[in-house]
Amino acid sequence: MNSKASNNAKNDLVDYTLHLADSSLIMGHRLSEWTGHGPMLEQDIAISNIALDLIGQARNFYQYAAEIINSNNEKEKRVTEDDLAYLRDTGGFKNLLITELPNDDWAKTVGKIFFFSTWQFYFYQKLIHSTDRQLSAIAEKALKEVTYHVKWSSEWVIRLGDGTQESKKRMKKAITALWPYTGEMLVPAAFESNLENRVCIDLSNIKDDWLKKIRTVLDEATIDFPDEKTWMQSGGKNGIHGEHLGFILAEMQFMQRAYPGLEW
Repeated sequence: MNSKASNNAKNDLVDYTLHLADSSLIMGHRLSEWTGHGPMLEQDIAISNIALDLIGQARNFYQYAAEIINSNNEKEKRVTEDDLAYLRDTGGFKNLLITELPNDDWAKTVGKIFFFSTWQFYFYQKLIHSTDRQLSAIAEKALKEVTYHVKWSSEWVIRLGDGTQESKKRMKKAITALWPYTGEMLVPAAFESNLENRVCIDLSNIKDDWLKKIRTVLDEATIDFPDEKTWMQSGGKNGIHGEHLGFILAEMQFMQRAYPGLEW
């Protein structure tokens, strides 16, 4: 492989790793907003733990992305995981758009976790077989956590969908609102397509399993499956975001930007 091709491959790998890191970080940060505000103590703790799991996943991916960047820029300032999380602007983030959406009510929050975690579950199952050992190791560790996230959120979707008239109304509203943001999960960005052979993931192979799981849970929740022909939002993987991410970063990055290099 010539030098230019090698650099392009490294850049694609950095983008790929940042996409996974950013999606987990932003989702984790959003869920952390529920800490102390859950509907009951047990669920307050559960959703806080899910947030911590996701931020832990993000940290592992950021560390790997920093390692790749530093190996390509040996004479420049070393990049750290904190630089990647706290010193990039909205256009540099590659998170899925669904992760940055406001939590709103409990139904919308568990719907977000359900859609996102189910995608992660099948995605990480494939990523474990990647020829990139670091990505494989991160996926293997994360899959154990995500398996619980899917179980927890599925149970809540069913509980609300097949519950009271009010809970069913809210769950149906949440599914309808979130559905247009799910298509992005299963459509590859350029950096994903370029790395398909290396990471062993063809998103089209995940789609059927993801749809089957979603349909099974919604059936049990007595909620109609959304129209698959719905127009889908996209752009997050390429740094195109709505206004929500800017507000998240303003809060999340404040201390690092106000006091550069701050250490506890």
